[in-house]
Amino acid sequence: MTAVLHPRTAAPAPDADTPIDQLPEAPRNPLPYRQRLAAVKSYHTGTELLRDVGGPVTRIVLAPRWLMSPIVLATSPRAIRDVLGVRDGTVDKMSPVFAELRAILGENLVNLPHDRWLPRRRTIQPVFTKQRIAQLGGHATAAAASVVGGWGDGDRIDLSAQARALTMRALGKSVFGIDLEDRTELIEEHLQTALTYAVRRALRPVRSPAWLPTPRRRRALRASAELRALANDILQQCRAQPEREAPLVQALIAATDPVTGRALTDKEICDELIIFLFAGHDTVATTLTYTLWQLGRHPQIQQRVADEVRGLGAHPLTGADLTGLGYTHQVVKEALRLCPPAPTGTRTATRDLNVGGYRVPAGTTLAFGRMAVQRDPRLWDDPLAFDPDRFAPGRAAGRDRWQYLPFGGGPRSCIGDHFAMMEATLAVATLIREVEIESLEQSFPLAVHFTLVADGPIPARVSRRR
Repeated sequence: MTAVLHPRTAAPAPDADTPIDQLPEAPRNPLPYRQRLAAVKSYHTGTELLRDVGGPVTRIVLAPRWLMSPIVLATSPRAIRDVLGVRDGTVDKMSPVFAELRAILGENLVNLPHDRWLPRRRTIQPVFTKQRIAQLGGHATAAAASVVGGWGDGDRIDLSAQARALTMRALGKSVFGIDLEDRTELIEEHLQTALTYAVRRALRPVRSPAWLPTPRRRRALRASAELRALANDILQQCRAQPEREAPLVQALIAATDPVTGRALTDKEICDELIIFLFAGHDTVATTLTYTLWQLGRHPQIQQRVADEVRGLGAHPLTGADLTGLGYTHQVVKEALRLCPPAPTGTRTATRDLNVGGYRVPAGTTLAFGRMAVQRDPRLWDDPLAFDPDRFAPGRAAGRDRWQYLPFGGGPRSCIGDHFAMMEATLAVATLIREVEIESLEQSFPLAVHFTLVADGPIPARVSRRR
């Protein structure tokens, strides 16, 4: 007989003076072991299942503590705040997945532990000012214009492939100063190989020694070496040609820590270029694909975008036009709510912690569910409906800041969030100004390597606007 599993509710809020050691332990998730393991491996839909049967804070045990740390999953705004809002580094990026990423792809802003992350963030933060990012808007527009220019009236296209081509063109010009489009498939293959290896290895309770040259490890190291060679080639070309238009690379070369005056080494710059290559391409491409697919299913919403952008005139869009693209911006935000490219995240508690009213011992792996909280029916009306007006001015009043966090939150939120939003908004506006999109499938299959990607072609038909 199958047991009936009853959802748990949040723990009552403890008194502010309640010592952590007097709080109850996070309740153990009651899913049967095989379902529990499958849910953990499914980073997007799995967190919703674990929340539904275990509550907004749930403890997941997959092996004895001496073999594998238990995982405490946070899926409520309060619990996520308790994980991400810590500023002193005692909730740190020390979980196995980050250790594996450092070993394969190098140390960067995404995976560095707090003590080494802090000076790196201080050094790189000025590179991502809103003013500097706004100057890159023309590259996103030019890339979108070149892609849409190749679409004929009535053509059937793959939204995923077209979005990936677009983001690679924009990234190559705006960040690296070179044309990367002819290397798209190779770059994607190398990134997927390296990231998939790191994530799968991190989830194993028992891992082979890092020095053991397994076939998967050899493939991952080869992929990493190819990515590093590309990053180093770009860096050296920019050093040799300081006048070259590669604004973010040149900014990294010039960056110094405002406290110590230390500049980044070539290895550190290459480490950051690799993660920018991933984040600026993979995640933005998924957002763009999903946004266009939803517009292709909602003609009235698509027409509102077309009317808005046509109201700006026929000039190529730039970052200065973002203020006139308020509804298009809402469309992208709603796409990120339903399909955040990074549906989950992890940390490690280095001290005992209060998470949503429960005691979490030091050494516990902390996970937080972005997709779970952004689709939670207790927080959103009709949560699976695509409704950009959720983000209309005034509609966010009373909404918890921690129930919508596609770029994370707290001190380690994504440093490139403004770049990603600008690129996606300008690209969507440029495409919809020229064509009407009709989605040909009612489902959007997803796969997870490290982030969410479309699991196969996303077919659509395009018609030129008259």
